[in-house]
Formats: sequence, C-alpha cells, structure tokens
Amino acid sequence: MTSPERAASALDLGLLAPGRAGSRVEVETGDGAYLQGLLDAEAALARAQSSAGELPKQAAEAITSAAQADRFDLRQIALDARDGGNPVIPLVAALRAAVPDEAAAYVHRGATSQDIMDTATMLVAHRTRAVILADLDRVASALATLAARHRATPMAGRTLTQHAVPTTFGLKVAGWRSLVLDARDRLAALALPAQLGGAAGTLAALADSDEPAAVLRLVESFAAESGLEVPVLPWHVLRTPIAELGGALALTAGALGKFAADVLVLGRTEIAEIRQSGGGAGGSSAMPHKANPVNAALIAATARQVPALAAVLYSAMAAEDERPAGAWHAEWQNLRQALRLVGTATELAAELAEGLDARPEKMAANLAITGGLIVSERLVGALEPLLGRSAARTALTAASKEAADGASLSETLIEQPEIRALIDADRLSSDELADLLDPASYLGAAPHLVDRALRRAPRATT
Repeated sequence: MTSPERAASALDLGLLAPGRAGSRVEVETGDGAYLQGLLDAEAALARAQSSAGELPKQAAEAITSAAQADRFDLRQIALDARDGGNPVIPLVAALRAAVPDEAAAYVHRGATSQDIMDTATMLVAHRTRAVILADLDRVASALATLAARHRATPMAGRTLTQHAVPTTFGLKVAGWRSLVLDARDRLAALALPAQLGGAAGTLAALADSDEPAAVLRLVESFAAESGLEVPVLPWHVLRTPIAELGGALALTAGALGKFAADVLVLGRTEIAEIRQSGGGAGGSSAMPHKANPVNAALIAATARQVPALAAVLYSAMAAEDERPAGAWHAEWQNLRQALRLVGTATELAAELAEGLDARPEKMAANLAITGGLIVSERLVGALEPLLGRSAARTALTAASKEAADGASLSETLIEQPEIRALIDADRLSSDELADLLDPASYLGAAPHLVDRALRRAPRATT
C-alpha cells in the first residue's frame, strides 16, 4: 500500500458510524464543511470591512471568490495545523497565496484565529441545525398522526417493568412527540452568534480611534455577512453559545432515546405491540429470521453518548484569561461529534416514526395476561364504599393471590364471601363487576390528554 493509500485508509469514512455514512448530516459536519465554514468566515469579514470602507471592494471580491473549499488541500492544512494548534493559521497562509498580491494583505485583517474558528463552528452548527430541525419536524408529524389514530387504543401501562394500570397507545406516542417538540423548540431558539474580538476581545486592531462606534457597526456587518446573530460581546471565554448548543443536543438525544427505548421494548418478540413496516429494520449475519430494530438501537446508542460530550462542552466554560489554552480546543471534536450523532439520530428517528405500526390485538392480549389484576386499583375504589376499606382490601388481596396462580380475577372475586354477599343482595351485579374488570373502560383521561397534547404545535422559527 502506498503512502497516499495509507493516508486515505486512515480517514474517518464512517465505518464505525452506521447511519451517519451517506447521511445529510455527514456532509454538513465533515472536514470539507468545516473548511468551507472557515473560508466563509474570512470572506464575510472581508466583505464587512469593505462595506465599512476599510479595504478595497476588489480585495473583498477576490477573497470571496477564492474562498471555495475545493480549491484548497484540506489534508495539507490539517497536517500544517499541528504547528500552531489550529487550522486557521495554515488556512490564512493558503488563502493569501490564492488571491492576487494586492488582496493578500487584506486577508484575516484584524482578526484572530479564534474569531474565525468560532464563527466557522457557528456556521457548521447553523447549517446542521437546519437539517436536524427538518427531521425533528418529520418525527413530530408522524407521531402526531399515530397518536391521533390510537388516542383510545388500550394497552398495558408498565411501571418498574410490571403491568400497572391501563393506558392508551396514543398517550404513549403523544408523550414521545411532546419530548421531541421540547427538544426541537429549544434547539430552534438557540442564539448562534458570530465571533469577532481580535487578539484579546477588545477589537483593538479593528477599532478606529476617531470613531469608536464604527467597530461595533463592523461587528454587526460581519454577523450579517456570515448569516449569524450579532454577539453582544466577544465570547472567546464566554462560552454560553457552545454550552447551550451542547445542552440542546443532549436534550434532543435524550428525547429521541426515550422514543427508541420504548420501541425496543414494545417490539420484543414476546410483547410485539408494535412493528416496523418501513425502514429501520435490519437482518442478522447468523439468523435469517430476524428483523433487528436497527434504527432504534442506533438512536439508543446516541442517547448514551451525547450527554458525555455535552459535559465536556460545559466544562470548557471554566476558561481562564481572555483566551484559554486547552478549554477552547477541547470543544471542537466533541461538539462536532454531538452534531453528527444527533443529526444521524433524528434522520433515523424520522424513518422509524414514519414506518411504525401499532398492533392493537397484541395490546389487548397483553392486557388480559394478568386476568384482570391490572385494574385492581379501580376495584379498590369501587368496593370500598360497599364493603368498607378494610374488608374491600382483604377480599381483593385474597382474590388477587389466587388469580396470580392462573385463575381470572373475576372468578376468584366471586368466590370471596364479601363479594358473593354483595351480588346476592343486588348491591353489585355480574355485569357491573365485568365492567369494572374491563381494562378498556379504565383509561382515565388518556384520550383527552392525547387531544390536548396534539394541540401543541412547534414554535415558529425566526
């Protein structure tokens, strides 16, 4: 194998990231996208300075024209970045070499490496966020349809792994959607500002001593040219934008993780209350009969990784001085990995939600497994006024123990002297008892909760 071939085989092509390979988010977060973000930041700065009359229009046009990622040797820039500790230093040299001599002096004028790197990071985040939000909207839409269809479809509610009381599949799905909307709205509301502060956050190299306010207008123009928000202050060591983005990505991963966790449980062979009719199911290398829940598994994996990445981003807030050593550098890969993981998970979740089917017949069969024990809470409330608290609980406890051995709760209840006496005295009919034991008639406000949840719409994005 030749040296170039070895170098190519060393690159991250997604072998250990199934789902990411070939996805839209991979394109938006790759090294090429990051390089383009750096170049876009340099070009935006040149245009802003040109608009302010600080450099010739022809120089800004030349810099913008040259700022195309495919014109640069990305690998060489990465290798050269070892000397200065960040890729901006070799990129600036390469960009100066790519423009006419008369424009070279205006490249990167008054900026520092962190200005360009942070702005590029926000550009990558901005572009990736658009992909993520579009897929979250797909997830929310598909779940809304599923929840409305099954607003009153009874199923077993489970707490601490055991049957608790009946619920509806629609309410469970509405809960998934609610979490997705929480994450989507938080992500959409994030401020993603440009960064411009100069060497130590004072804008000294950019300020005009005769008109100090002009530099603030330059910052506004730079933000507008880059398509990002205007920062109140240079945020070299004020890392709220990065930390909040990490937190929102962790929330999104967790929201999708809850959806995936339930899909994994409900799709087990012995439960089988849902099935995937669309994408997201994969085969096994050894067992031909299997249709593994691949999408849900990969989403669950994301939910376990992103919180740790967000923790690094939060820890980087404790950054010393006006520009830190190490804290800023620690953010780069962790933030990009969080964007990649969440972007992949949202695309997989959209496919999963759009291809998910409920199986009401299996839900009904599973509701009947305990022979009526799942409505014991209801029976307590119904029998206490007739028998008194102590007698009602004694009768139900005895009947439940017998039912747990395989008999139906209806049969064991009727055998209890206290219950038989109620029936004989016409204080409780067999039909009333049957209704009390019907899980489908003990859904509480579940269907109405679904209706209320579905009235929530995603917040409008600005």
